[in-house]
Amino acid sequence: MRDLIYRMIYWVAEVHQKILSINDNGGYYFTDKQLHFLVIGALGLAMIFVVYPIFKLLANSGHTMVIAWLYVFTLILVICFAIEIGQWYSGTGRPEAADITYGIMGFLFMFAGFAIVRGIFHAIVKLIRGDKNKGGRSGRSGGTGYDDDYYYRH
Repeated sequence: MRDLIYRMIYWVAEVHQKILSINDNGGYYFTDKQLHFLVIGALGLAMIFVVYPIFKLLANSGHTMVIAWLYVFTLILVICFAIEIGQWYSGTGRPEAADITYGIMGFLFMFAGFAIVRGIFHAIVKLIRGDKNKGGRSGRSGGTGYDDDYYYRH
């Protein structure tokens, strides 16, 4: 995980240098703020075109937990980096990639435990209900007998 984080940092630095080179050599001379506006704006829009269809597909197939996990995992990444940047800026700690790695691994480990407990719970519920809800409450084909969104609708 640590190597992956460092590779991502170096990759971002390389992309940054290429963008600056294109900006300067192409005669554009955008300011740093203008480049952030253009690049992050375009990146965000491109990500919407990729993420929206995936989330729509997941939502329509009853996989709201996957959407929630992806969202929370993204927030965890941002929070871990923000904590390390905050430590560096305030001088209250030593920022280390290992801290980010351990934070992310903590979330993954705890979520795995939650997923196991959740799976056991749903298996017990399915056994208790028997075959009477074979198609699932949502009426979707291939239902599992339970629906994450059931409690939000009732």
